[in-house]
Amino acid sequence: AMASDERLARFRQAHLNPFNKTPERQEQHPEGENPTPAPQPDPSPGDPEGALDLGLAEDHFSRPVGLILAQDVGQLCQAIEECKRVILALPEHSERQKDAVVRLIHLRLKLQELKDPDEDEPNIRVVLEHRFYKEKSKSVKQMCDKCSTIIWGLIQTWYTCTGCYYRCHSKCLPLVSKVCVRAKVSHQAEYQLSICPESGLDSQDYRCAECRAPVSLRGVPSEARQCDYTGLYYCSSCHWNDLAVVPARAIHNWDFEPRKVSRCSMRYLALMVSRPVLKLREINPLLFNYVEELVEIRKLRQDILLMKPYFITCKEAMEARLLLQLQDRQHFVENDEMYSLQDLMDIEAGRLSCSLTEIHTLFAKHIKLDCERCQAKGFVCELCKEGDVLFPFDSHTSVCTGCSAVFPRDCFYDNSTTCPKCARLSLRKQSLFQDSG
Repeated sequence: AMASDERLARFRQAHLNPFNKTPERQEQHPEGENPTPAPQPDPSPGDPEGALDLGLAEDHFSRPVGLILAQDVGQLCQAIEECKRVILALPEHSERQKDAVVRLIHLRLKLQELKDPDEDEPNIRVVLEHRFYKEKSKSVKQMCDKCSTIIWGLIQTWYTCTGCYYRCHSKCLPLVSKVCVRAKVSHQAEYQLSICPESGLDSQDYRCAECRAPVSLRGVPSEARQCDYTGLYYCSSCHWNDLAVVPARAIHNWDFEPRKVSRCSMRYLALMVSRPVLKLREINPLLFNYVEELVEIRKLRQDILLMKPYFITCKEAMEARLLLQLQDRQHFVENDEMYSLQDLMDIEAGRLSCSLTEIHTLFAKHIKLDCERCQAKGFVCELCKEGDVLFPFDSHTSVCTGCSAVFPRDCFYDNSTTCPKCARLSLRKQSLFQDSG
């Protein structure tokens, strides 16, 4: 009997059931004694190891990670809570805890998919003057501007407004309450030029200036965040602490430090940054006395306006499209008074002066050296009858305000009482008047 029992124990040891979980550690037995398999206790309800054996852990004999048996929201929520409990009970940084975290991620993705099914959504939707287009990107780094949560591009449908770049889930579209900022820009293209015009929370009835949610400076029920552009207070859903350059501070203080603004103000400033709506001579004329770069830019712009008639009447310049060098700043070939906020930012950074000087040099080279037609439109001084051909944009010349004739500066001021061309034109008009009489 003893021999048969020994052979049976050896047979069982050599033919273990692969579905039985092998203990990680076996007890040491004295020599000559055969180990007897220890009975495995039934997993208790609070045992995380037992919960993992029931399907929350991944091994060779469990179902794949993507296979989830729960088919409704209630079962998934219950499975998520059970998985959270298991993660907290397991040792930190262990392999079993990592497997449980992966399992939790898949459960949450499945729950989000059930809440927001990928149905056949239209490609274009119009809401409050927003023109929303369905996005095809699978990036998960976007945030919904309505619910302030992550947009899971892999399993969620989301839209972007082509006017103001407002992003939101498809399920959040019916809840959008903000009018498209581009509509405001087209209707009212002007800046608030008072520095942070704060009026206080009491004037807002202690509510968000945009969504009217209750706010308070103590963070209960929601933290009140001030927008440095409008001076109003917003809730955390409407104010994400975005940074932007405030036009009023740039014009009055030449201060370009980014300040915290609301989401609506951030979009408005982004759409207005390249619009030439700032007339500096009227808003702050003393700024030219303190910022030397502004004086240099104004002189370059005045010279470009004097070069423009040469290019319009020159066939070679029109074929070469020289004026397209300023296509990003169209207002530079229309006037020398209007500025955009982007112009001021580039002036402060030193970029605009360098680029505009290069364009000025290219234009002058075409008129004075490369093109014979433009050279023929130059002026010769009628006072001293000597010197080189003069152009109105030369630094050492002066232009007569009556007839637009060009003279060297010294000659013009020495003989400022009489202009030969003006006198000649006056005599011609008198003779024509007498002949007609």
